[in-house]
Amino acid sequence: MTRTKTMAWVGGALYLLAVGLLVGGAPRASGTVHGVGALLAASLLVSVVRRVPLLALAMALFGATAVVVGPTGSARASLSASYQGEFLSYLAVDLVVGLIVATCARRASIVAVAGSLIVQLLVISGFSHGDNLTVNVVIAFLATAAACMGGLLSRERREHALALRSQEVAEAVIAERLRIARELHDMVAHSIGIIAIQAGAASQVIRTRPTEAGEALRAIEVTSRETLSGLRRTLVALRQADPGAAASGNGAALAPSPGLADLNRLVAATADAGVRVVVRRSGEERALPADVDLSAFRIVQEALTNVVRHAGTGRCRVLIDYGDEEVSVEVVDDGRGANGNGADHGLGLGLGLGLVGMRERVALLYGDFSAGPCPEGGFRVTARLPLPEPAGVPVEAR
Repeated sequence: MTRTKTMAWVGGALYLLAVGLLVGGAPRASGTVHGVGALLAASLLVSVVRRVPLLALAMALFGATAVVVGPTGSARASLSASYQGEFLSYLAVDLVVGLIVATCARRASIVAVAGSLIVQLLVISGFSHGDNLTVNVVIAFLATAAACMGGLLSRERREHALALRSQEVAEAVIAERLRIARELHDMVAHSIGIIAIQAGAASQVIRTRPTEAGEALRAIEVTSRETLSGLRRTLVALRQADPGAAASGNGAALAPSPGLADLNRLVAATADAGVRVVVRRSGEERALPADVDLSAFRIVQEALTNVVRHAGTGRCRVLIDYGDEEVSVEVVDDGRGANGNGADHGLGLGLGLGLVGMRERVALLYGDFSAGPCPEGGFRVTARLPLPEPAGVPVEAR
């Protein structure tokens, strides 16, 4: 921000210096030379236009008027004969007006158009007479109108693009919810299948082998509690059902959903794509609720996919922290940051769909999510997923 501000001030000072040189350094040059020089000098106001558009317009008007009015002798005499010489400098003013109409609020646009026209008409009326006055006024109006039309078309095109982008993001959210619903369907179907098997086994041995029947009943209790917890925290946020989910077949329905236990397979696949992943785990590793485990895995998977596609680096780090009440996931790379990995993540107008799905998953679990460039370079994705209750089943260290 400070660098941009400095560039704006330097550009404005250089523009005023260039106008002074045009007016005082070459007073006997033709009006066309002055006009072209002022038009080229206006390129120095690009940084000012981006930060303070109305100030840039005031400076452009001052410079153009100084170039037109300042020269004496033949230059001033030629002004009354033609609008095409010295008034080339006002083309820069019209360009700034068009930018203001395209990017600023309506009130600022009206002020810019009115101020530009008033200054140009005053200059024209002071140096033109008779038919030349009418012609020059018409040219000034047409040039300003063309700048306004160009600005309005640019504004409409940008607003249309933003509307399309918003619709695309909304569709991505819906698609992500449907994908979550399909995965949740797989999880529930798998859990119900286990419950059915354990219940059938318990019913057969409850009289002859009560110990085994008790173990089956405890397995049913654990599985049903985990499934109900996932349903209670996830299905309440879903509003639609995927009609094709139920038609995926029994084999797919009973397949277990991926989780953090599958990170080694994901790391190997990422290494095959050219990115070495270092995985670090902290805290007490343990089995997580199926929906939390699945979301953590999908977040890491999507972040690593973006590293491969956009970061332009050969390595990254994945940090998994098993807390007492939450599990935290962090994926950090040292790549191109907002211009690389962030291109798909969606900064500014460059909002990408990769982060939409990750943010939606975390929101459904009432967690916290953040993503953005690191101060030292690269990109960081972090997610905190709260646990509904402590899960005390240990898992083997990996």
